[in-house]
Amino acid sequence: MTSPDDPTAHGTGALAGLKVLDVATLFAGPLAATLLGDHGAEVIKIEHPRGDPSRTHGAAKDGVGLWWKMLGRNKRSITLVLSTKEGQEIFRELAADADVVIENFRPGTLERWGIGPEVLQERNPGLVVARVTGFGQTGPYANRPGFGTLAEAMSGFAAITGEPDGPPTLPPFGLADGVTALTTAFAIMTALRARETTGRGQVVDMAIIEPLLTVLGPQLIAYDQLGELQPRHGNRSSNNAPRNTYECADGRWVAVSTSAQSIAERVMRLVGRPDYIDEPWFAAGWSRAQHADELDAAVGAWIAERDRDEVVDAFEKAEAAVAPIYTAADVLADPQYAALESVVTVDDDELGPVRMQNVPFRLSETPGRVRTSGPPLGAHTAEVLAEHGVDDDRLASLRASGAV
Repeated sequence: MTSPDDPTAHGTGALAGLKVLDVATLFAGPLAATLLGDHGAEVIKIEHPRGDPSRTHGAAKDGVGLWWKMLGRNKRSITLVLSTKEGQEIFRELAADADVVIENFRPGTLERWGIGPEVLQERNPGLVVARVTGFGQTGPYANRPGFGTLAEAMSGFAAITGEPDGPPTLPPFGLADGVTALTTAFAIMTALRARETTGRGQVVDMAIIEPLLTVLGPQLIAYDQLGELQPRHGNRSSNNAPRNTYECADGRWVAVSTSAQSIAERVMRLVGRPDYIDEPWFAAGWSRAQHADELDAAVGAWIAERDRDEVVDAFEKAEAAVAPIYTAADVLADPQYAALESVVTVDDDELGPVRMQNVPFRLSETPGRVRTSGPPLGAHTAEVLAEHGVDDDRLASLRASGAV
């Protein structure tokens, strides 16, 4: 169990020594900062005194937002009103020795406040400024408010998601924000690597509509070259079959995938229909997908006669690909997640022990760690500002002016 009082948990990790100012809100930008903090970067979360809206999103316990506990982990929280002259001066002082600033204000906002990248980099040439917005810094949509939902719509994701006779479907979680966060963290590390050669920082222009577009695969090139638009298939795939979710005899569900030809053959032997393997159309994933009704009927009928554990055991013995459909409760009880230590328990000052997702990959030499959960709003304001030369009198003046 990781404890914020564990002295071995501080100042370690591959990114130890990096200083990150997280002045973004909600999900994509802050999650990118979380990923950097997981690997030892010092992350200072700068919030308006109202707090990051993620503190009030989703479930809460005793008035404490639970999403924030994950999103704010490994960060110190200070409050600062960047629209005030005093707040802007403090921000410039904080950025003077920072490595990274992550922000998601509408284009031009930081410039209007006198804390845009050019101003910050004039004082700190090595600073990397990651700007995460819905539509990027340029173009006809740049000034529109943008959220992950809009990216899920515009990228083409919603158009291909859902049942064939149903409406376009959005995901029930922040998919575009999550993919953007991973991409932003990669972009920041790329810019920091370039700094090792050039000595200069740069601006990362991250539009949330783009990363999800990338991971959607060959849709664009297929339309460009063939004029084809991918239809909605529900849980099926246009690339292979059988691929679906299937209900077991005990009312629980499993998912089956046959992306590899050898797996498809094993599945059909397992369910007692090896005759399909000899069909000419069975030899390729795209042509199997054209016979999804037949294949689903065979696989679904076999699974429907057996309880989920029996199905999973049989597939495992046949070396075929299957997975149970899990809830969060199942994840917490699963031995594979336990073996990977995919869930970590953290001591939280407000809630006591809490379980959350661990660092999403393992490094053999410099593993990341979840050192602390998300702190209370402004818990580190005095501490952080004191580290930057703000004495008690100045802090009192800042508080009196409403700048912090």
